[in-house]
Amino acid sequence: VLKGKNSDAAIMLKAMLAALGRNDMMAYLAMMAVRLLELHRVLKPTGSLYLHCDPVASHYLKILLDAIFSPKNFLAELIWKRTSAHANATQSFGAVHDVLLFYKKGGSIIWNQQYTRYTDAYIAEHFVHKDPDGRLFRRSDLRNPGVRPNLMYDYTASNGRTYAPHSNGWAVSLEVMKELDRQNRLFFPAKENGRLRKKIYLDESLGVPITDVWEDLPPIHASSPERLGYPTQKPVALLERIVAASSSEGDVVLDPFCGCGTTVHAAQKLKRQWIGIDVTHLAVALIERRLKEAFPGIKYDVFGVPKDAAGAADLAARDKHEFQKWIVATIGGQPYKGGKKGMDRGIDGFLHFRDVDNQPQTAIISVKGGGTKSGDIRDLKGVLEREGAAIGVFLTLGKPSREMEKEAASAGFYETGNHKFPRLQLLTAEQVIEGQRPKAPFSHFESLKKASRESEDKQGRLI
Repeated sequence: VLKGKNSDAAIMLKAMLAALGRNDMMAYLAMMAVRLLELHRVLKPTGSLYLHCDPVASHYLKILLDAIFSPKNFLAELIWKRTSAHANATQSFGAVHDVLLFYKKGGSIIWNQQYTRYTDAYIAEHFVHKDPDGRLFRRSDLRNPGVRPNLMYDYTASNGRTYAPHSNGWAVSLEVMKELDRQNRLFFPAKENGRLRKKIYLDESLGVPITDVWEDLPPIHASSPERLGYPTQKPVALLERIVAASSSEGDVVLDPFCGCGTTVHAAQKLKRQWIGIDVTHLAVALIERRLKEAFPGIKYDVFGVPKDAAGAADLAARDKHEFQKWIVATIGGQPYKGGKKGMDRGIDGFLHFRDVDNQPQTAIISVKGGGTKSGDIRDLKGVLEREGAAIGVFLTLGKPSREMEKEAASAGFYETGNHKFPRLQLLTAEQVIEGQRPKAPFSHFESLKKASRESEDKQGRLI
């Protein structure tokens, strides 16, 4: 028998099924329901949940979240302008935003107000006063918004004048007023009947409190240094804002659909603990590369990936495509996304590097998770010639035969400057797990990404 949140979610899903019928949207909502229930269970009482979605599903997800978290725990619907493109605006308005639904578990939450910088126009309009030392400030009212009889006092300021309170009373106590005066934070009006005000200095102002419409975060364009090529990548600034607003240093941040790892990157940068979960080995390998590049020497644990030859064999037996993605990504490559399924043209991935003249070069990767033979090596040699690639890398689950090694050696060497590298190289899954990598002048991650972007237009093979 379902009880509590499970029962509420089940009732809501049943109602949605009656309204929507059995389709992809309903399957997605059912999948999300069980995950949102689990997230609600593990969330701390002071924790928050941010659910990113597009406008196609946001209204359904909000109803589902209301059933699980309760409507009273809904905090905000955040509108994030994710792109400036309007190419789809042929018969409707350009779709440029996504939605983030913000909920709490209940009671008080961790909340750190976030701000955006004042615009130059706002500064020019409002910070129009200047102290003798050059500090810009604006004037702020010292009247109390409500009627406060205990704050009805006359104040004799350091300029010798006595100022009467507003009919509501002052906004601060007499002790605070004296301290403001001592710190030169009171603005004295030129007219005798003018109202006493407080100075708000520009160099101490945090900016404008962030609203629920976020237009100030630049999207990740094709030329962005942040771009990894991951299709659903979010800007780090977006996740930094979320993590900073709703957690404190040392808190645990969980992203159960972490993709290319932007959330864990932001959490690490802001000194939070973190847990990232993803079902694809490609995502896990990409996150590892990203973290090692951004935070040299970082320590973390990875679960669910092969740790030895037996683990690699088990993955290959369960899912040969995930085995392929795992081993290609582990050596730093990008899996080949070609045409129709099965039509890989003998290519399973790419590695990009630069020669001694700083020219982009390509290494082609071929993966075999099952039985191998020397003919596989001859096939890869043919692919190298056809594609004009510098190096070929053959990744295999089992140890290659003597004939395969001879066939690879017959491919000769790739030369760049005074360096020679085997043109066709063989690596087993066990060797990859132990840390062995193809021999070539491979660059660091940033250079790899740059070379990948330069090759994208030519080859169309970026992940």
